Amino acid sequence: MAVHEGVTAALFRPVRTRNAFEETVERLLQAIRLGVAAPGEKLPSERELAARLGVSRVTLRDAIRAIADAGYVESRRGRYGGTFVAATLPTPPPRPAPGGDLEDVLTLRRVLESGAAEAAAVRALTQAERQHLTAALLDVSDADLGDGEYRRRDSRLHLAIAEVTASPSLTTAVADVRSRVNELLDAIPLLAVNIEHSEAQHRSIVDAILAGDPVAARQAMDEHLDGTAALLRGFLCG
Repeated sequence: MAVHEGVTAALFRPVRTRNAFEETVERLLQAIRLGVAAPGEKLPSERELAARLGVSRVTLRDAIRAIADAGYVESRRGRYGGTFVAATLPTPPPRPAPGGDLEDVLTLRRVLESGAAEAAAVRALTQAERQHLTAALLDVSDADLGDGEYRRRDSRLHLAIAEVTASPSLTTAVADVRSRVNELLDAIPLLAVNIEHSEAQHRSIVDAILAGDPVAARQAMDEHLDGTAALLRGFLCG
């Protein structure tokens, strides 16, 4: 690697397992952006990287494929093949900050949306509210990544969770922060593996709310938001 082993070890330390794919993408992009892996340089072998990061080689390959599609690395075959950092890195997208810094948005989102999930699970939901939540979940699960509808439907589910808290003020606050989050999300690519992961997390959140388990609902939402935050930091914090 291009810099001191201590820096390499700090970036390629084991990720947390709850959002392994998203955090692996974040770590790889950090290493590239910080010059730990320089343009044109070969990344450590899959075996070594997977061991350092504490993830499966399948997860690592998915992460490498994602950042390759975004133009950060390229794979070469043959005796001297492997994964190489692109000689010319993509220009980072402009960081939209309509209401402040990225971390400000992420912190506000976590407080509001995790709290909303917990509050929704505490309530005795009506049949109509339960059906509304289930319908929003099914709607986002059926979204086609190619038709531009995924983010709209994803937003609608998150707003539905806020709505069933029966707090109009909270719903308004979640809608406001979601608008800011969507402007950030529009600056990064949609990653199929992340979407699959998000759909599983969505089901866990809704299941916990419908089961009336506020602790599980908050934990599931925290996990979901952590994955999105990892991708936003990876792609936008250059």
